[in-house]
Amino acid sequence: MPNTTQSGGVMRADASAGIPNGRWFHIIVPIMILCIVSYMDRTNIGFAIPGGMSKELAMSASFAGFAAGIFFVGYLFLQVPGGHLASRGVAKNFLTWSMVAWGVISIATAYITSETQLIVLRFALGVAEGGMLPVVLTMVAKWFPDEERGRATAIVIMFVPIANIVSGPIAGSVIQNFGWRDLFLFEGIGSFFLIIPWIFMVQEDPEKAKWISPEEKAYIVSRLKAEQEELARSPAIKNASFSQVMGNASMWKLIVINFFYQTAIYGFVIWLPTVIKNLTQANIAEVGFLSMLPYIGTMIGMYTIGRLSDSSGKRKKYVILPLLGLAASLAGSVFLKEHIWLSFSCLVLAGGFLQAAASVFWTIPPMLFTASVAGSARGAINALGNLGGFLGPFLLGWLKDIFGGTDYGVFCLVGFLVISALITTTLPVTQRQH
Repeated sequence: MPNTTQSGGVMRADASAGIPNGRWFHIIVPIMILCIVSYMDRTNIGFAIPGGMSKELAMSASFAGFAAGIFFVGYLFLQVPGGHLASRGVAKNFLTWSMVAWGVISIATAYITSETQLIVLRFALGVAEGGMLPVVLTMVAKWFPDEERGRATAIVIMFVPIANIVSGPIAGSVIQNFGWRDLFLFEGIGSFFLIIPWIFMVQEDPEKAKWISPEEKAYIVSRLKAEQEELARSPAIKNASFSQVMGNASMWKLIVINFFYQTAIYGFVIWLPTVIKNLTQANIAEVGFLSMLPYIGTMIGMYTIGRLSDSSGKRKKYVILPLLGLAASLAGSVFLKEHIWLSFSCLVLAGGFLQAAASVFWTIPPMLFTASVAGSARGAINALGNLGGFLGPFLLGWLKDIFGGTDYGVFCLVGFLVISALITTTLPVTQRQH
């Protein structure tokens, strides 16, 4: 038998030792590819803005930030319904139709002729992608017990740096050689190539998978059952309805933490190409390659923090440290801007911390809420929190119009990250759990 340790009735440590690992390939790989394509569709505007879109459509910096951020207003609508449907066993079909919608909207964006058309399509793209993350995280929670969930979530959320590593050179080269419109066209068509492997590879949960071994299925089912039994012992959350969860103070703390965190993340992601272009005076193709480096750091940071959190069981600590590290790195990039490559090095370091807190953060809701409401809770946290994805790009663009640069906007992001770290210290995750 594999060695295990027990914490409050829930086995941890190396409980999965000797168990087949088919779930890591059959579930994680297609989910990651889906997430990468969707993320490229939502962030390619960051390269299109300095690559000709802003000039052709006569956009101000504040409008460009508004156009990038309006995605997250549309993103709000399917978050809770998506998480709810995923809990009811329709995650796969939900994401299949979402892919069709992403592709159509991205292709349509290649043919816009006005700012109004851009706003409408960016909003529609947000609606189409809105249910993705809570649905994906609910699927991960169905396939990976707590002792694996931090690593599994970290690997899945690596779609963010991987998408940026891939899209930077691609976007820069496509815009340099063809134009910004072709960027949306090519990425929209790419969405349709994902649908067939997605349909054949992915299963909703272990009970429905034909490829899984009996040992692996038994391990997953028994471990998840033990987790739910442990949660059910808590009078505060036993049989809680979604409305009761929304009245929980911890729920709102998670929402606020995520809101400020996402404000910083998307302010960084959307304006990074512009910041690098202004800092280095490079052309858009060179900016695309330089933008890879912070996201290589992101991959390293996410996996490292995810493993440290899993091995120690300390969730709060490994949310707080990356938040503060990102704040310090962003501040350094402004203070050192007279030294181009030192400032750029701070941006690379910021990339290392950028998503490191996310993989650990998303392991906390299942520790506080039962499976019957956890999917909807994730949806609400992601929906309301991701409104920060509107605030970040718009705020930096607005302050850029006022002050002529992004420095003041970056300092706002630093403040938001510090607030998130302080609120995280108050989460009621017990010493045994974290």
